[in-house]
Amino acid sequence: METTVMLQPEFWHDGSVWIAEPEPSAEGSALAEFARHEMRVHDWCFFQTSGTEGMRKWVGLTKQALLTSARAVNEHFGITAQDHWLLALPTHHVGGFGILARALLSGSQMTRLEGKWNAAAFVQKCEEVGATLASLVPTQVFDLVASQLRAPETMRVVLVGGGALNRDLEAAALKLGWPVHCTYGMTETASGIAAQRMPGAEMDVLPIWEVSTDAEGVLSVRGKALAQGYAICTAGTWRWEAISADAGLRTRDRVEVLEVEGRSCIRFLGRQSGSVKILGELVALEPIQDQIESLKLGLGLHAADAAVCDVADLRKESSLVLAVSGMSTADAARLQKSLNETLRPFEHIHETRILDVIPRSDLGKVRLAELRALL
Repeated sequence: METTVMLQPEFWHDGSVWIAEPEPSAEGSALAEFARHEMRVHDWCFFQTSGTEGMRKWVGLTKQALLTSARAVNEHFGITAQDHWLLALPTHHVGGFGILARALLSGSQMTRLEGKWNAAAFVQKCEEVGATLASLVPTQVFDLVASQLRAPETMRVVLVGGGALNRDLEAAALKLGWPVHCTYGMTETASGIAAQRMPGAEMDVLPIWEVSTDAEGVLSVRGKALAQGYAICTAGTWRWEAISADAGLRTRDRVEVLEVEGRSCIRFLGRQSGSVKILGELVALEPIQDQIESLKLGLGLHAADAAVCDVADLRKESSLVLAVSGMSTADAARLQKSLNETLRPFEHIHETRILDVIPRSDLGKVRLAELRALL
């Protein structure tokens, strides 16, 4: 379905089931049939989870849930018909698709960035159309900073989601005039759960959500924009796993819930699934990956890619490997040495492997399961 069709108001109540994919596929067609004839649903959208681990799942969201989320984001950032979105994310991911709903509800204009992502082309298009709003992932922000591209004067809000934004990268982007606002959300919540009202501030929980944490700090969320469940295909057979609206969704993310000036805020700490045991110590991979991104900036390795990954170790249970792509052996050694200087002894990287490419999702997240298989 083309973007111009999805922007039409009738899409949101025409009874259709929409499968979010870059191109139509046999799997998508089979899912649509399952949804219509087995589940007997209408006005739903299905998105693949963009997580880094586990089996492929399709998240089922009602169109009303997507509109509820869009309305909350519009209110949070004061988005009106005077704004102009530059869409630089794929619409088969909920982060890009959500922009279509936000633009529709607010009456704001929207221009789509065509072709493969290119930082310079993005800035040029922003200037051409007078864009005031954009939504990016951290990898795209990194490209803007690495190229030292300044923000156009018209840009007033850049939402950054799809992964945690490194603090050094955030500071560098702000220095170049990019008004980056960190956001936190997931496919199951139709995009955003929380977002910074101002750059550098804590992320406010959007009023459509109720959030809580357990003894381990793992977040649970309830609200009207929550997904209905997951469609999963195993050996050609589809099944449905419902998410309880009353119980809500227990995520795999560790957060701290704060009260700031009477507002409920979230501070993201890391992903529960991104922790491994080394010599009996629990090690979170995300802060190490965060440090890698900072070091790449400091060492001038802008064009290269690097990721930390755990591999099985008979003695230590797990050990960490630094995977790199697009850099020389000497630069890889420099990065490993600098990284180890910041890590605790049991976290040290003892091996670096140079790969042709590091597997990442469309939104730039490292696909850990695929990377482990390569290593």
